[in-house]
Amino acid sequence: MTLAGLFVPLVTPFAVGGALAAEALERLANEVLDDGATGIVALGTTGEPATLTAAERALILDICARVCRERDAPLIVGAGSNSTAGSVEALAGLDAYSTAALAVVPYYTRPTEAGVLAHFRHMAASSPVPLIVYNIPYRTGRTLGPDTLLALADLPNVIGVKHAVGAIDDDTIALMGARRADFAVLAGDDQYIAPLLALGASGAIAASAAVHTASFAALVRAWHDGPIDPARLLGHRLAALSATLFAEPNPVVIKAVLAAQGRIPSPAVRLPLLPASDAATEAALAAFDDFATRGTVMPWCEERRSATLKR
Repeated sequence: MTLAGLFVPLVTPFAVGGALAAEALERLANEVLDDGATGIVALGTTGEPATLTAAERALILDICARVCRERDAPLIVGAGSNSTAGSVEALAGLDAYSTAALAVVPYYTRPTEAGVLAHFRHMAASSPVPLIVYNIPYRTGRTLGPDTLLALADLPNVIGVKHAVGAIDDDTIALMGARRADFAVLAGDDQYIAPLLALGASGAIAASAAVHTASFAALVRAWHDGPIDPARLLGHRLAALSATLFAEPNPVVIKAVLAAQGRIPSPAVRLPLLPASDAATEAALAAFDDFATRGTVMPWCEERRSATLKR
C-alpha cells in the first residue's frame, strides 16, 4: 500500500445531551470524501478516543468502515498506547475495518529510542494491517532522531509516519533526504503542511481539513503536480486558518466551527476538554470567512468552495 493524498481525522460529534451523534458522523465522513479527501482517519486524537466507551469506539469503526467501503476510500484507524502488549491486542481484528493503523510512539513512560524501535518491531510483526508511526514528541515526550525514523521505515509492515514535530527541523530535513521512496511521510502539523510537502511529503493527515476539505486537498495536489506559486499562496492562507483552529486544545475549536456551520449538532467535547471559548470560536469563524471571501486561489477548488459555503 502506498499512502498519498489528504486524510481527514474525524471529530466525534456529540448530541446536545452528550450522546454520540452517529448520523452526523456518517454525514461528515461522506462530506470530506465528497470534497476531495483521499481517505479518513477514525479514532485519532481529534476523535477523542480516550473519552469514548468501548461500544462507542466500535460504532465509530462500523460507521467509518462502511462509508469507506461504499466509497472505495482508505480508512486509517488510531490504535495503540504506551503498552506494547496492549497495542498488539488493540490491533487484532482491525483488518476487518481498516487499511492501516496509526500507532503513536509510546508516551509518558518515555522509553529509549531503542525501546521505541523494539515496540514497533513487535507490533509490526503481529499486526494484521500496515502501521503508520505517529511521531508527535510534544505529546509523547519522546523525540526520535532521523536514524531511528529510518530504522522504523525499514521494518516490514511499517509503511509511513505521521510527522508532527512542530517545526521543519534538522531531523526532518535529514529524514526527508534519506528515506526510501516508498516510505510515506504524512504532514501531521497543520501549519507545516506546505513546507513539508515542498520537501517531498506524500500527503497530510490534517484535522483542520474538516472545515474546508477541498482547499487542503488542492494544496496537496498542487505541491505534487503544480502550479507552485498558487500552491504557495494557498499554503500561507491555510496555515493562518489552521492557527486559529488550534488556538485551544484540539479538537475544541474545530468542533465549534463545524457546529456553527451546521455540520454537527453541537460543539460538545468530553472532560477533561472544555468547549472552545467564545473568543477562540469567533476568531476561527472570522478566519474562515476571510479565507472564503478571498478565495482559494486554486481554480479547481471553486465548485467545492461554493458547496461548502452553502452548508
